[in-house]
Amino acid sequence: MFEVLSIILVFGALVFFHELGHLVFAKRAGILCREFALGMGPKLFSFKKGETTYTLRLLPIGGFVRMAGEDPEVVKINPGQEIGIILENEKIVRIIVDQLRSHPQAEVISVERIDLDKKLLIEAYLDGELHRWNVHPQAMMVSHGQEIQIAPWDRQFGSKTVRQRATAIFAGPAANFILAFILLMVMALSYGTPTNLPYLGEISKGGPAERAELKEGDRILQVNNQAVQSWQDIVTIVSQSPGQELTFIIERNKEQFTVPLVTDSLDVEGKAVGKIGVYPPVTKEFGPSLNYAGETTWQFSTLIFKGLGMLVTGKVSMDELSGPVGIFNYTYEAAERGMAILLKWSAILSINLGIINLLPLPALDGGRLVFLMLEAVRGRPVDPQKEGMVHFLGFAFLMLLILVITWNDIQRFFF
Repeated sequence: MFEVLSIILVFGALVFFHELGHLVFAKRAGILCREFALGMGPKLFSFKKGETTYTLRLLPIGGFVRMAGEDPEVVKINPGQEIGIILENEKIVRIIVDQLRSHPQAEVISVERIDLDKKLLIEAYLDGELHRWNVHPQAMMVSHGQEIQIAPWDRQFGSKTVRQRATAIFAGPAANFILAFILLMVMALSYGTPTNLPYLGEISKGGPAERAELKEGDRILQVNNQAVQSWQDIVTIVSQSPGQELTFIIERNKEQFTVPLVTDSLDVEGKAVGKIGVYPPVTKEFGPSLNYAGETTWQFSTLIFKGLGMLVTGKVSMDELSGPVGIFNYTYEAAERGMAILLKWSAILSINLGIINLLPLPALDGGRLVFLMLEAVRGRPVDPQKEGMVHFLGFAFLMLLILVITWNDIQRFFF
């Protein structure tokens, strides 16, 4: 159950932080965010807080933040249509689109003119006279029993500057890099990070060091009369002495003593290498942990970019890629190996999600950023219908690619 729960928590956290990045910076720009969803498909659970509905959906294949203006409004009111209105302080706060008999408190009018985008007004004939009402900028429309908040132009995605929109889009991938850094930081503070000090770390059971009664935390002063200043000095001497007796001068509790031991000889790529069964010393201090998290985030990012380059150049084939099934399997294996491995694996996945989303491909955040760059260069936005079509085709291609990779995963792991 721990492994299964780990898979759910890992993927939930990756998607949650990604979409949270979009949500936070979209709201900071003043964009109306209608929905924050984890998963796709039918709703399993939802609640509303403020202007946003938070939803858990059935299919665990991603998530989204639905911003006003990104999609066509689903409810339209045309001149000549009968609607119901409810006023507070001489402003319309509720617009009843249908099922008018269910709202006897509403004033029924026949719309002559309506502008819920910029001027926020409705004109209609009432008792033979033309009346004009101002609409509250947070008015609700009621259609088929569902309430939908109107989105004036200044609350829509398209009304914001290129910089504000780009920030809201880039914030998703950026949140994944931040999450990876946090996970690595937690791992380092909890389990320690390797240091180069001349101390012994964890002692392997049954190894030469345990048989010689060495202990974790022992300080190594000399090995075979050679002074050592770092852990790397110890590794160099031991690795070059396979199957040989070495004499260690140890300091423990401010006392010094001599310990002889014979190294094990291991074959590494056809070469004999000495080992004594000791892990490097670790520290749980904040400074080294901070450095470790930053350096490791950078290293993982570099490796993933190199892997993408090898895929583009053909050095890595599509058959070697893993989709959802493969990632679930590897996450299960990481959970079996312990929390430290799971934290590091989760950080890798988070960085990978951030980088993949920044690729300049339609339907991904990187593709949307490309269109914003074009808008900045041209001085005007690309036709929304053309951009929407490009993203739709890109999404269809990505879904097809995921199906192909998933089939490869199924064959690799189950056949």
